[in-house]
Amino acid sequence: MTSAEVLSEAFGRLPELVRGAVEGLDADQLSLRPGGSANSIAWLVWHLARVEDSHFADAFGHDEVWLADGFAERWGLSLEPGDTGYGHSSDQVAAVRVGSAQQLLDYFDAVHARSRGLVAALDEDDLHRVVDEGWDPPVTLLVRLVSVIDDAVQHAGQAAYARGIILA
Repeated sequence: MTSAEVLSEAFGRLPELVRGAVEGLDADQLSLRPGGSANSIAWLVWHLARVEDSHFADAFGHDEVWLADGFAERWGLSLEPGDTGYGHSSDQVAAVRVGSAQQLLDYFDAVHARSRGLVAALDEDDLHRVVDEGWDPPVTLLVRLVSVIDDAVQHAGQAAYARGIILA
């Protein structure tokens, strides 16, 4: 199995994780913040999709799905259009609300479809391309994609945990 095939397998597992955390919940449940201040499922899934979207757009030289496909406009969040959720305050987390699980899934699915297509087309040489010179050592595409997977899996797990609390 090549590195690109391993990445494809890892990214292929995300939809099941996200759906498992989101499906069957209503808007209020998705926006509920366990303990009153933890990240909501809506914020966690929006954030993991935003990170995947922005990192892939940057690494592959594409526009972000959030902006190009009108999701930012349709969602109408009181956040900057390029915001990914990194470093959000409690008020900013609370601002990420959804009308339905489908709203979250529509954005995640659009981002993830693009990502899966890009990963499936990679060869081993592509993975060694430097995508960010701002770090020492510079970040390769392989390292960036592993970072995206790591972030997404952590947040999907947090969303699943929050779901368990909400449904308890």
